[in-house]
Amino acid sequence: MLRGFTTINYFASDVSAAVAWYSEVLGVGPYFEKSFGGQPAYVEFRIGDYQHELGILDSRYHPGGPVDPADAGKGVAMYWAVDDVEAAFQRLLDLGATEHGKPTEHGPGFVTASVVDPFGNVLGVMYNEHYLDILKSRTGE
Repeated sequence: MLRGFTTINYFASDVSAAVAWYSEVLGVGPYFEKSFGGQPAYVEFRIGDYQHELGILDSRYHPGGPVDPADAGKGVAMYWAVDDVEAAFQRLLDLGATEHGKPTEHGPGFVTASVVDPFGNVLGVMYNEHYLDILKSRTGE
């Protein structure tokens, strides 16, 4: 049975540039790095309330082979919990992402938006009341 999210990997042809961009987005640097041939091949960040892992993997190691830039934004969308979707969406655009899906309310307490990062990955942000309920039940707040 699935027990929860552990790691999501995004792919980038320039891992160093992706590390710099995501370090700016997240406000922290990676905690783990694996190099190959003197170049970073894989890095991981720990993020948020549950310290989920975001990995950046050199696109040479994509299971289906390197991703065609024409396919940017056609991949899986991982939605990250945020307190303010509009602000998070705008900040990602300001940092060089492109719009994928405008902020949209899907019902009371559920708002999503998504961008394509500069490396072709879909990055979603979401305000989700269920996430906050689970967090409260674990922290007692």
